[in-house]
Amino acid sequence: MAPHRHLLKLTDQPLRIGVALFPGFQALDVFGPLDCLNTLSKLRPLTLTLLSSTLDPISTYHPEISNAISQSVVPTSTYKTAPPIDLLLVPGGQGARGSDAAVLEVIEFIKTVYPSLKYLVTVCTGSGLAARAGVLDGKRATTNKRAWKETVAVRDAVIWVPVARWVVDDKVWSSAGVSAGIDVILAWIAEYFGEKLANEVSERIEYTRQLDSTVDAFAELYGLV
Repeated sequence: MAPHRHLLKLTDQPLRIGVALFPGFQALDVFGPLDCLNTLSKLRPLTLTLLSSTLDPISTYHPEISNAISQSVVPTSTYKTAPPIDLLLVPGGQGARGSDAAVLEVIEFIKTVYPSLKYLVTVCTGSGLAARAGVLDGKRATTNKRAWKETVAVRDAVIWVPVARWVVDDKVWSSAGVSAGIDVILAWIAEYFGEKLANEVSERIEYTRQLDSTVDAFAELYGLV
């Protein structure tokens, strides 16, 4: 299924990527897909906006895991001043849980921007944020298998798929935990730019792609099969 493929002709304007950041985001949820997109941008025109509720550096640190090391990212735009976006990437992480101000602002932004998006890509428990925004109602989606029960409990109107590395439903591309973000973004590149380009990106980052979205060892590991 490629309902939006015509939108990505090489004569079009650069595809506009946005990444939703919040305190306590999972690093690989963001940087796995982003490194694929960084590589893709050497081959196809893209722009990137790093979004958050503030322009201050956003850290992977979360107080519930106070002894963990952390890294920070500097946003380029706030949610209130966000430019037009074609593809929004929503990561998960410890900070995606709860209902503090930063989490609620991400959810509100997803709800507001979703109608104008061409693609919504969620990684790990980022699908829980999208679900809480109401944009996954009636759609098939997946999430991190270790955090499965708590994530799917946030919205029963979503058709949660327990055995899946990633799931595509219309313009929503949701993926399982953490490293699955690399697989879903490579699958997206393959769908909309072609297998040859997806393979080139994966080869440049020396990553072996998972080509079958239904192969999910972690669903079995966490008792979801």
